[in-house]
Amino acid sequence: MSATADHAESLAARLGFQSEQVVQEIGYDDDVDQEFRESIQDHIGNDLVDEEYDDVADAVLLWFREEDGDLTDTLVDATELVEDGALILLLTPKTGRPGYVEASDISEAAETAGLSQTRSISVGKEWAATKLVTPKTAAKSKR
Repeated sequence: MSATADHAESLAARLGFQSEQVVQEIGYDDDVDQEFRESIQDHIGNDLVDEEYDDVADAVLLWFREEDGDLTDTLVDATELVEDGALILLLTPKTGRPGYVEASDISEAAETAGLSQTRSISVGKEWAATKLVTPKTAAKSKR
């Protein structure tokens, strides 16, 4: 394994991904960071599941570009795919890249969707990740 792969794998762990998790990927396209995707798969020990997955996932890997529609709606939909307290990792193009999403838009959409924004971090040359967490509420029913 290369030093870059070691760094990427430790990044997956630092972001909160855990071994044996089911991670649902949304918004996959040709422009995603393949090395980052592979590092998550290596870390969790599973392939990522796609948008057709019909069970509850442990975490969501969400690639989003400005032209992909309404971010708030997308985040609300993502919360329906996971249990309380789950990680939703929002990946958006970095500043100046096609599809860039303003940090204020991310913050506003996350708050409206009821998500807690914990931190943002670079995950490659083209993408930035914003770590979001679903609320832990007793009222939300388990699936």
